Amino acid sequence: MKLAHSSSPEKVPSKKATNISLSMDVYLDAKNFGINISQLCEQTLREEIQKRKEQQWNEQHADFLAAYNSLVDTEGVALQEWRAF
Repeated sequence: MKLAHSSSPEKVPSKKATNISLSMDVYLDAKNFGINISQLCEQTLREEIQKRKEQQWNEQHADFLAAYNSLVDTEGVALQEWRAF
């Protein structure tokens, strides 16, 4: 007797193979220095993505940030009288 196998959700691969084009001199220099091109590309892309997400958030919340900064300018920081610094 065979037991029915429950279907498991498909696994999403943790990496996606992509192709990039590099100048041959850049490619050769990177290889000569032992630079892991995929790792460096991923790290640099993560940093750029984070920077753009922060910029996007700041743009989306610009009105709130301006209003809050104006409030702080006119009324000071909340609980300022209890600050020890």
